Amino acid sequence: MTEQVGADLGQELHDLVSRLYPLCRSITGDGVRQTLEILGDSIPLEVSEVPTGTPVFDWTVPREWNIRDAYIKDSSGRRIVDFRESNLHVMSYSTPVAATMTLDELRPHLHTLPEQPDLIPYRTSYYAENWGFCLRDDVLREMAEGIYDVCIDASLADGQLTYGEHVVRGQVDNEVLISCHVCHPSLANDNLAGIAVAVALARRLAAADPWYTYRFLFIPGTIGSITWLALNQHRVGRVAHGLVLACAGDRGQLTYKRSRRGDAEIDRAMRHVLATSGRPHTLVDFSPYGYDERQFCSPGFNLPVGCLTRTPHAQYPEYHTSADNLDFVSPEAMADTTETIWQVLRLLERNRVYRNLNPHCEPQLGRRGLYGAVGGRSDTQQRQMAMLWVLNLSDGEHSLLDIAERSGLSFDLLAEVAHVLRDADLLKE
Repeated sequence: MTEQVGADLGQELHDLVSRLYPLCRSITGDGVRQTLEILGDSIPLEVSEVPTGTPVFDWTVPREWNIRDAYIKDSSGRRIVDFRESNLHVMSYSTPVAATMTLDELRPHLHTLPEQPDLIPYRTSYYAENWGFCLRDDVLREMAEGIYDVCIDASLADGQLTYGEHVVRGQVDNEVLISCHVCHPSLANDNLAGIAVAVALARRLAAADPWYTYRFLFIPGTIGSITWLALNQHRVGRVAHGLVLACAGDRGQLTYKRSRRGDAEIDRAMRHVLATSGRPHTLVDFSPYGYDERQFCSPGFNLPVGCLTRTPHAQYPEYHTSADNLDFVSPEAMADTTETIWQVLRLLERNRVYRNLNPHCEPQLGRRGLYGAVGGRSDTQQRQMAMLWVLNLSDGEHSLLDIAERSGLSFDLLAEVAHVLRDADLLKE
């Protein structure tokens, strides 16, 4: 990817994040629908609505939450906390409130970050009925004793859980699953950046005639993946590789969390691409905490699904605060995340198992013009070594990724020479 292409891609990604940023999203409700409607301007989506009360394994689809307005007014009628200023000001899934109360009565429902007094925290109460406001600690400290007018104009009623799917058909039915959560309000890195990266990948794949079929999920966190898995048990056997995308836009280095299997092809492909690209990165083992990989990797499914972030969740001070804003996410970082995943997908697309059609001793490459085809190149010796490695390990059992790991050569080089050897009738898939 050239520098200009990367800059253009980064700006395109940031523009989409900026468009999505003002919406108030939660695990259900109109904010999710509006988000999917905007994504539908870039890629066609199949939108599913699952009714409240639907059993999904050990869970039940919750009631739908929507909010119109919320505030705390002081005795002069001034809004000192205003949902219109930031949708983070209201704890997600707050029950409706219309009351006057003293500051002492109000305090148990106020959430701040004393260690970050100028930031608004992000808080939720999805599965326990409650209400609350999130505000800057600086504001709380200035609130005087007295009577306050408190309003949360919201509804919590039977409705639907909404999610979107986009499928890029490939030459085979085996699928690559790419999932990102769409349930957070105005938080740019977690996870609008991941959503934007997924959209860019989907658009790029649509023009690529891929080998695999690619299924993109835009789902609420936790309950969304549980619901999708419950309704798609007939389909999960097709998932050959998978990736959960989150926190894709901060300026930290890439972090890949392995699948529960630990050595799935997606784990090995990600490790190879990150190592050979020279990008600073961190590889971490699976743990049953994090994003939706923990549902896809639950023991009843154990799907080959890893998770790619830049700085992992809760490991940057802006996480789940109002500082996770449009200035925090970098166009360059989002473009780099996109390009990294694209390189991984290209590896998976080309990772074939070959059989050497002339397995008894080395074939005479010079007679076939293969030495001459690379003569005079500065990388001649490495390319010839790549041919020898591919011929030696193409026994119908080793993939090109196996050969790359064993030889220490780049996958791209091995895939290139495998194509040359196949055209010379020395290899067969």
